[in-house]
Amino acid sequence: MRAYYADHFVLPLPEHHRFPMAKYRMLRDRIARELPGVALHVALPASESELALVHQSDYIVQVAAGTLSAAAQREIGFPWSEAMAERALRSVGATVAAGRAALRDGVAGNVAGGTHHAYADRGSGFCVFNDVAVAARSLQADRVREPGARLRVLQIAVVDLDVHQGNGTAHIFQGDSSVFTLSLHGARNFPFRKELSDLDVELPDGCADDEYLHALELALGVLDQRCSPDVLFYLAGADPHVGDRLGRLAVSHDGLEARDRRVFDWAWQRRIPVAFAMAGGYGNDLEDTIKAQLTTWRVALEYHQRWQNRRP
Repeated sequence: MRAYYADHFVLPLPEHHRFPMAKYRMLRDRIARELPGVALHVALPASESELALVHQSDYIVQVAAGTLSAAAQREIGFPWSEAMAERALRSVGATVAAGRAALRDGVAGNVAGGTHHAYADRGSGFCVFNDVAVAARSLQADRVREPGARLRVLQIAVVDLDVHQGNGTAHIFQGDSSVFTLSLHGARNFPFRKELSDLDVELPDGCADDEYLHALELALGVLDQRCSPDVLFYLAGADPHVGDRLGRLAVSHDGLEARDRRVFDWAWQRRIPVAFAMAGGYGNDLEDTIKAQLTTWRVALEYHQRWQNRRP
């Protein structure tokens, strides 16, 4: 199973910055040691033409040139640096590559990604560019360029299970019938002004396994009724975990594993390829975040093997 990473581009963050940049390298090291069935690949940067499928040209230029205003940098949550710009490009490139690999192989992932707070014209909440939105548009553009391409646009579902609403993704795809956005998130968590997804499921503070999994089951039932996707982008946030300092929910490790299995099984039963990204995770003990994310990769690998075994 293909995995794409860019954790060697480390942002020079101020001391005591609350974003746990180290988690990406920690996760990649664990994948390399414990999951030999995962093939790790350095992500290439997304091209300007790929970014332009979603993002406004002046914003792309500002990120590349380092001319973002101080206010724009504060909204993103990272100070600009060359490493910040390069990492943002490669995080998008990783999800684009994972999407293309998933269409070939059934399942593929980004060791980072899930930057769902980025809008077309600005970044926000530790998100510079919206990797899933760019990947979705890139796959649709690929389909159009295929010889003898069908007239039907590639249909995409985004299942966003980060604890924070995917507001940027929702805004980018509002009114677009080719992309169905589903967000299961904390009602009282960031962003405090929500956007309108195709399906929003708001959860109360302290929501634990049974309530969380029931809400997910109902949401997948609605997705079944309203969308027949050709590919699914899954944001497997670790931040619903009870030990997450920004999450406010109370889902256990077992609950997160059950969630992952349900999403991958839902897609497998319908033979829908899955490209997944890690999204958020801010554990009081960072090992909790890595444990949850590694479980997602282990589950994904199981379903990738199912895809391979079905081939003649």
